[in-house]
Amino acid sequence: MREQIQRMCAEARGRVQAATDLATLDEIRIEYLGRKGRLTGLLRGLGAMPADERPAAGQALNEAKLEVQSAIEARRAQLQAAVDATAVDLDPTFPGRRDLRGSLHPVLEVVDEICDIFHGLGYTRVEGPDVELDALNFTALNFPDDHPSRDLQDTFYVSDDVVLRTQTSPVQIRTMRQTKPPLAVVVPGRVYRQEQPDASHAAEFHQIEGLVVDRSVSLSDLRATVEHFVREFFGEDRKLRFRPHFFPFTEPSVEVDLWWESDRGGRWLEIMGAGMVHPNVLRNCEVDPEDWTGFAFGMGVERIVMVRHGISDIRMFLDNDLRFLSQF
Repeated sequence: MREQIQRMCAEARGRVQAATDLATLDEIRIEYLGRKGRLTGLLRGLGAMPADERPAAGQALNEAKLEVQSAIEARRAQLQAAVDATAVDLDPTFPGRRDLRGSLHPVLEVVDEICDIFHGLGYTRVEGPDVELDALNFTALNFPDDHPSRDLQDTFYVSDDVVLRTQTSPVQIRTMRQTKPPLAVVVPGRVYRQEQPDASHAAEFHQIEGLVVDRSVSLSDLRATVEHFVREFFGEDRKLRFRPHFFPFTEPSVEVDLWWESDRGGRWLEIMGAGMVHPNVLRNCEVDPEDWTGFAFGMGVERIVMVRHGISDIRMFLDNDLRFLSQF
């Protein structure tokens, strides 16, 4: 792998130096460093390498990308200088250029898209505070006192009674205490957990949660809703798998997996957790579980974006690297 990276790096630098105009230079940049570029493709292939070889290969690949980027920037400066030297004098009557307009962050773009899908089903978008009461983040959601999430090592505690929310579920409690059923809401927002950052984990990320409470709501309603979302977001004819699971705030609970085809073949990807709202949660909101039932579901937005765009490292979402963000 290292020899392949070195050959590709040398080839890219040679082509960069041979570029005679800015358009050609940009084509070279996309070919090697773009979202589907050759060096980027090698980065995605690191996961298939033996674990003991990945660090060295990853370091070599990052160094190669920096070398190529540096060569491109240096050549761009040379070519731009040549263009400026031959440029005509400024014509003050010529219309000015508008400032470049940015775009939504890919995560926020997907948040809006998902909320729009559920808005079409009659859901209302609601949000809540990032800094939350322990009583709403855990107690009201049926977490026992000895649950690991209550440990200081697993959750960011501001004080004994206040935490950075670990999920968007506290908004379920706030909503049910403020609005009597029937109701249907979708809840996007940031959440925080004591995670060691790596390619698939971050201490700060986004979730979207949904909650429906009405009379005679059943697990089949939940399944139909999830299937509709998957068809709208990922496309028709997607295969889903519902697996039994455990969450303190739902009973019964399920994990939802999506069958995903990629260059490495097909595999099941976990995309959300869901279940019927636990009767204790309804009681904690003064909703009688004898009269009302409901279902809830939640998904990590970054996971959804990574699946859609083939992104291999969750940390890219927080790096503010325009080379990455400008691809969306």
